[in-house]
Amino acid sequence: MSYLFTSESVSEGHPDKIADQISDALIDNFLAFDPESKVACETLVTTGQVILAGEVKSTTYLDVQQIARDVIKKIGYTKSEYMFEANSCGILSAIHEQSQDINQGVDRSNKEEQGAGDQGMMFGYATNETADYMPLALNLSHKLLQELAVLRRENNEITYLRPDAKSQVTLEYDDNNKPVRIDAIVISTQHDDFDEEEKMLAKIKQDLIEILIPRIIKANPQYAHLFNDAIQYHINPTGKFVIGGPHGDTGLTGRKIIVDTYGGKGAHGGGAFSGKDPSKVDRSAAYATRHIAKNLVAAGVADEILVQVSYAIGVAKPMGIYINTYGTGKVNKTDGEIAKIVESIFDMRPYFIEQRLKLRNPIYSETAAYGHMGRTPETVSKTFRTPNGEEKTVTVDLFTWEKLDYVDQVKSAFNI
Repeated sequence: MSYLFTSESVSEGHPDKIADQISDALIDNFLAFDPESKVACETLVTTGQVILAGEVKSTTYLDVQQIARDVIKKIGYTKSEYMFEANSCGILSAIHEQSQDINQGVDRSNKEEQGAGDQGMMFGYATNETADYMPLALNLSHKLLQELAVLRRENNEITYLRPDAKSQVTLEYDDNNKPVRIDAIVISTQHDDFDEEEKMLAKIKQDLIEILIPRIIKANPQYAHLFNDAIQYHINPTGKFVIGGPHGDTGLTGRKIIVDTYGGKGAHGGGAFSGKDPSKVDRSAAYATRHIAKNLVAAGVADEILVQVSYAIGVAKPMGIYINTYGTGKVNKTDGEIAKIVESIFDMRPYFIEQRLKLRNPIYSETAAYGHMGRTPETVSKTFRTPNGEEKTVTVDLFTWEKLDYVDQVKSAFNI
């Protein structure tokens, strides 16, 4: 029997995502000047105010207030009428040194024995229903908001958009678990004030359906067959959405973990990513399990795979690796047997994850909006500056966990 499945996304201007982007900008700046930095930084944003809190062990000194302002400006909060503006918002820093009790469980004289920065379980997931091995509903939800942000910055075809937005896509799946059509699309976008609310709502709905949706279809022709005249569009369903961003809702780091991962498909261990250096396995092991799942599916081990790993704080070797192929396995092995082979291919000790995926580099700002998974790996140069005038330009690989660089090894191990 067919069924419906829904995923959502939020824009870079959503309050929680502002917080994530500030936290990850701090991570990048610390790692740029001291790759061994240990950082756990939380951000809170509200009307005209940013609060930074967390623990840091690093040899570098940063102007954290200026870093936060630069992020806010880049997102687009540059007007006083937003009630949250890059140059005028207050920024309070309550960042202090990392607890030695935690640090002693992580740092080791032999780096290979580096302990996990916390206990917990992490999940990675992949499916072959899209070219980037991500769930389609989340993929489309992200694309809608990324294109909406492009329209906002162009300020040409649509001129009233503000930074805060959310999207949601509901798909119909057939009996074979294949997506066959889009059932509903929900978009709520912040906008400038209009004189007449009824005309405003009609204008926004018309623009998003007639301008945004065709741009999505043109950029993603592989999904064109899913769009149809029967789609239920809910555009700004509550009506007026002028008050948004941190003035409309308080934002916190780590409050959009399902948007950050798989949109409700697979599973989630509960730990957030942004604001954490890679010694925190909440982040690094989640990337590593995604890397495993994607390479397994790409190699043809199964159509859909969930990978779980778990740790004890201060212990290098994981408690165990679990695999679930949801009955889609293409190799003559049980999920338990697949897990044993995976364990022999991928060293899941924290130090080896960091080395394999090049995680001790300033690569995290790009992850903090529109999902950490399913992104395109690329090499970029980035420049960072300290308050004392030191400048550093580094070339880094982004989204290394999305590389299909273990497919041959997986095929060999499974005789595919």
